[in-house]
Amino acid sequence: MASLETLEIKAFVPSKDFELSKRFYQDLGFTLAWSSAELAYLHHGNTSFLLQNFYQQELADNFMMHLLVADVEAWWQQVQDQQLVEKYQVRSVPPQQQPWGMRDFVLIDPSGVLWRIGQNTDTESD
Repeated sequence: MASLETLEIKAFVPSKDFELSKRFYQDLGFTLAWSSAELAYLHHGNTSFLLQNFYQQELADNFMMHLLVADVEAWWQQVQDQQLVEKYQVRSVPPQQQPWGMRDFVLIDPSGVLWRIGQNTDTESD
């Protein structure tokens, strides 16, 4: 019988300015493992995505990514330390507790892609 085991899933994230977006994600903490003129493979630990040299405003403005991390405050500190908001003229919302049992923050990349970066929390003790 064939195995239905999955190994990975990756999103193709759009970018308006491909080179700028590659720098942004590296400053956020991702490693650029491979890049061509049309596609870049970025990863951090066991998570990864493909950045594409493709932009359509309606797609980018409605594209969302969710990154589950072990320490949301450390990731938020990385955003602050790298001055991503100022350097790339992007928007962010500081970490806050969500009713679905997660503490997360919002970071919108230079192309308009919205990232929710968060960690699971124990809300039963509240």
